[in-house]
Amino acid sequence: MTLTNRRAQRPTIRMVAAEAGVSTATVSYILSGRRGEAGPGCSEATVSRVRAAAERLGYRPNQAARAIRTGRTNTVILSLTMLSDPWALAVIEAVQRAAAPLGITPMILADADWAKVLQSHSADAVFVDAVREHNEQTLRELAGRGSRLVVFHESLEPEGFDVVRSVAGPGCVLAVEHLLASHTKIACLAAGSSLAGPRFKAYTDAHKSAGLPVRDDYVGTFDGSSAGAYAAATRLLSLEDPPTAIFATTDYAAVSAINAAQRMGLGVGTDIDIIGVGNTVEGERMSPSLSSVGPVGFFDSLARKLMDRALGSDEDPGVLDFPWELFVRESAPAKKARH
Repeated sequence: MTLTNRRAQRPTIRMVAAEAGVSTATVSYILSGRRGEAGPGCSEATVSRVRAAAERLGYRPNQAARAIRTGRTNTVILSLTMLSDPWALAVIEAVQRAAAPLGITPMILADADWAKVLQSHSADAVFVDAVREHNEQTLRELAGRGSRLVVFHESLEPEGFDVVRSVAGPGCVLAVEHLLASHTKIACLAAGSSLAGPRFKAYTDAHKSAGLPVRDDYVGTFDGSSAGAYAAATRLLSLEDPPTAIFATTDYAAVSAINAAQRMGLGVGTDIDIIGVGNTVEGERMSPSLSSVGPVGFFDSLARKLMDRALGSDEDPGVLDFPWELFVRESAPAKKARH
């Protein structure tokens, strides 16, 4: 095959336009970084259709030409505290899926000091999943210098940056109440650093409302790692009077608890019910599938927001809020009798 023939087979902007049923100008507006300008047919439905067509055809914009024209890096940075967490993996998967047809490359900061990195490295948009109080001013300073930031936080207000808000407390109450409908011996599996947070409070509040005590031996704490969660779950399940259900404050801890239970020969969903927090893709796909609470459409919506910022959207920064729902699956099915 000649070089000319290979070039002829490469997908072009005209092919994407024909596939999506729009004009080449519309494709250019959506895929070349001018999404924020007034252009023809740029509704959300059109944007989704064009991006899907580009992905199906394997179309990639001319990166060098676009960088010169727009002054952009064609990269986004994802600062993620724990890459082994299914939540972080779901964020990466959703962003990669949204970024691929746009020719944007996600760069991952794994448990890094994003505040220092962003002082010297630039990207078209940045997602930060954890902000400590002493770093809040850094966010404002970076936004003031033109950085396009999307921040995951339950209480921050948008001050030049977007805030993705997903308040966990009410959703976690749903999870514990689901277990309380059929159990009185419910353990909590939580990172030690999270005991002062809303997820553990949901566990204690739900027990109080049900008139049940919170047993100290049923609170299994760990160091934040998957191995630590596995060991803590094993300790809980090895008690002389073991729990019949476990509320894990993250999906990754719940996955570790399922692994521990199965290793001990327990039937998950029969001998022991386990529910997590986050509604991650990994939890939904595993066997047995993980019951969980979490926001609906969170990961794809986050990815779209980040891509819009990377493409130059000049919409005022705001809050992207997600209500939580309960997803009952095999690891903690609905039961009739409390035991």
